[in-house]
Amino acid sequence: MIGERIPKYQWGQPVTAITDLLNDGTFPGKEPGDLLVKTGCSGEIVQVGSHEETNTPVYLVEFAEGLVVGCLEEELVSL
Repeated sequence: MIGERIPKYQWGQPVTAITDLLNDGTFPGKEPGDLLVKTGCSGEIVQVGSHEETNTPVYLVEFAEGLVVGCLEEELVSL
């Protein structure tokens, strides 16, 4: 079993996408590979969870117009 990673970001924290966020096939209403969020877009963390098998933190970030996207730490930077 992999040890638990402590989340770098917290609920309510403002963040910016440091890479284009594409649909991995799990975002409803969009085709796999569609652009969801452009690099440089800002949002706010609305939930912090973890991937059960890898204990990797996963962040739900609300971007413009209420678009909520699941993100990994390496896709974000704190404002």
